[in-house]
Amino acid sequence: MSSTSPLIPEQRHQEVLRLLRSAGVLSIRHLAELLGVSHMTVRRDIAALEESGQVASVQGGVRLSEWTSRELPRERGSRAMLELPRKRAIAELAAGLVRDRMVVFLDAGTTCEAVVPFIATRQGLTVVTNDFFVVTTLFDYPGIETIHTGGAVDISSGSSSGPLAAATVGAVSIDLAFLSTGAWDLAHGLTTPTTEKVSLKRAAMDAASTCVLLADSTKFGTFDRFKVAPLDAIDVIITDAELSDDGRSAVTELGVDLRLASI
Repeated sequence: MSSTSPLIPEQRHQEVLRLLRSAGVLSIRHLAELLGVSHMTVRRDIAALEESGQVASVQGGVRLSEWTSRELPRERGSRAMLELPRKRAIAELAAGLVRDRMVVFLDAGTTCEAVVPFIATRQGLTVVTNDFFVVTTLFDYPGIETIHTGGAVDISSGSSSGPLAAATVGAVSIDLAFLSTGAWDLAHGLTTPTTEKVSLKRAAMDAASTCVLLADSTKFGTFDRFKVAPLDAIDVIITDAELSDDGRSAVTELGVDLRLASI
């Protein structure tokens, strides 16, 4: 991988996962060459990813673990995640699209949860969400009407999905839908690891006048098992300013309104 500036550990970790999704297994030597870092740095990155259950070491290399296609458990009250500069920057920029008396869908995930404090001053706002953490965050903002979708509960992500959740979303006229993702790229678009989340996200897209994807740049170039929609089916994509120049050009050429949040 060529780069004009060195990647931070989080970016390297995402790049390792992206490479492994394509190759399945890679040697430490090859990863060091692809990333342009030392063998020791690669070993540290592998150790961090292995500790989180995303990869497994093999002799001389590393492979994806069985857990990789599943989302990592989301800790209750994980304020450290919400304070990541890129998530806050994306959330603040996204909040600028919200107007008084709108009906807004907030998808599951820490970036969507981070939007809540930035829309607290809006009047007559209704938030529809499948995320239990978003709901509990909204307890601090009684002026915002809250509708939870219900549906099958996913304990690891603190959210719900499936046909019941999709039916609730489909019964509401939504002005603005904020979708989250752990993986997005040009070839596969917006993807997700489970079919239950596909139906929910598609229902939100169908119900909304405007659909906005909130996705940080470290997830760009990665994909999961199930396709939700191509990127050009999304009205606005908000990511951080660390998205590569090639990525910016490619997304813009699709005709999508790309907005970059400064970190």
